[in-house]
Amino acid sequence: MITSSSNPRVKQIVQWQNKAKERRSAGIFLAEGFKLFGEAPEEWIREVYISDGSWDKVSGIPGMREKLVRTGCETVSPELFPKMSDTQSPQGILCVLRRPQYSMEEMLSVPKPLFLVLENLQDPGNLGTIVRTGEGAGVTGIIMGAGTADIYNPKTIRATMGSVFRVPFVYTEDLCRAVAQLRENGVRVYAAHLQGERYYDSFSFREGTAFLIGNEGAGLSGELASQADSYLKIPMEGCVESLNAAVTASVLMYEVHRQRHCIC
Repeated sequence: MITSSSNPRVKQIVQWQNKAKERRSAGIFLAEGFKLFGEAPEEWIREVYISDGSWDKVSGIPGMREKLVRTGCETVSPELFPKMSDTQSPQGILCVLRRPQYSMEEMLSVPKPLFLVLENLQDPGNLGTIVRTGEGAGVTGIIMGAGTADIYNPKTIRATMGSVFRVPFVYTEDLCRAVAQLRENGVRVYAAHLQGERYYDSFSFREGTAFLIGNEGAGLSGELASQADSYLKIPMEGCVESLNAAVTASVLMYEVHRQRHCIC
């Protein structure tokens, strides 16, 4: 059992929790909680740490003990585990995973793809919610500019509720070039924009589709917005000017789902 905060593994976990650069350099990310560990692909898992006080929980979750046997794990004292955790109320299990690798070509190979293109989103919770909702709505890929929050931020990982294991994504230094690549492959690109003249549900999204989603406060840059094939708008009542970025993305994604799955 690991009991000392001077243990090299403990020091490394704490560093990874706090420094995105160190996680990126090591090619890893961290996931906490029994749900995330249970859904994590075993081939991604490099290390697992469990609080000595959490073994009773393991017996109550089907398949959990067997998975821990296959992946292996280190037991940590209940007093030390909170120092390794990023949460105020740790669940008692933490795993280190390798980062997956996706490509634009791979994401474009899906018939009638549905993309989200995210520019400068800053809130990790917003990003995690978008990834989770994206899985539910059938998104086939998420493309993020370099200025968007780190998808491997522990808060983002928690907000995805496991969807980060299943939704392909890439970061790019040139979002405009990425959008051009989408259009070259027959994907029609839309932007929710104040200059939009038609409501979002008046468009057909039954073929390859991508939505541009901008910064929570500033919205889309003029350069990226100009790459859209069409501007659309979402109805607003009262004095509301715009919706939260994650809510906007959700509304648009589920309209695609409705259209593509409507049997009427």
